[in-house]
Amino acid sequence: MVSHACSVLLGAPARTAERLSSGSRTVVFRAGLRDGRSVIVKLYDHTARRNALTEATAIRAAGFVVPVPQVLGSGVISGEGATALITRDLGGQTLGAFVRSGHIPHTQALRDLGCLLGRLHGAPVEHVVPRRPFFDSVSSLVSRCPPELLSRIGPALAIIAGTPDRAPSVWCHGDIHFDNVVLSDPRGKRYLVDFTDAAPGRREADVAHALVMTAAHTPWGRRTLIGAYRHPLDESRLSAWVVLHTVRCWVHASPGASRSLWSGRLDDLARQTPHLFRTSRREGTPR
Repeated sequence: MVSHACSVLLGAPARTAERLSSGSRTVVFRAGLRDGRSVIVKLYDHTARRNALTEATAIRAAGFVVPVPQVLGSGVISGEGATALITRDLGGQTLGAFVRSGHIPHTQALRDLGCLLGRLHGAPVEHVVPRRPFFDSVSSLVSRCPPELLSRIGPALAIIAGTPDRAPSVWCHGDIHFDNVVLSDPRGKRYLVDFTDAAPGRREADVAHALVMTAAHTPWGRRTLIGAYRHPLDESRLSAWVVLHTVRCWVHASPGASRSLWSGRLDDLARQTPHLFRTSRREGTPR
């Protein structure tokens, strides 16, 4: 399928293919073409609502304001409607890898991500592109999240749901974290990659995702990233989105140490922002 996609979209079949990652509806490969080029091929299942065409649109829009991989081709590659996106290969080093190896301090990485996100949110949003509805943000949780936990974060959900329709939309990346930033060396240009979930949305949702996924849950981490972001934010909505994203991480975490980590972060948030949580009250016992 990788070679077929390259032949259809680039006119050059693949000579080699290395699987890099896979999801429920996507698979990503690094492919070597017969003409000598190295490219990244993302294959989307025909059932994917967001596909190669929507991702290519987001990458091209983001490319006006932030470094992104060049889109070499995108389109339908099967009669069933499967799609493929082919981009220039920027290499395998990520900001996350440099942070983990100690070559880039965590604080600097937070500034880098905040700066990239601030620039991305300045990209022009086409009115023909639908905004991601709030329902999409919680629908995936309903079947997996315990009802008592959803009830506990009811105040946070109410704040998010109450965001006025007139609030401006920006291009949201949707999955912003250190490993979605690619660079050749610690001083190299930072490229923002993987726009699978990109769509117009609320800036607070995207910034909150960055805070949660980069462990910037402490006050200093939050100040560092937001200081580089430099756009005005509604603090109440931002904090509410942090709660929602943390719950999503808790839901998808494996039982054991990972689940305990996210439980601890939820408890920290409940202490820092108690107004975003509903506390259970003991019923009085009749005398």
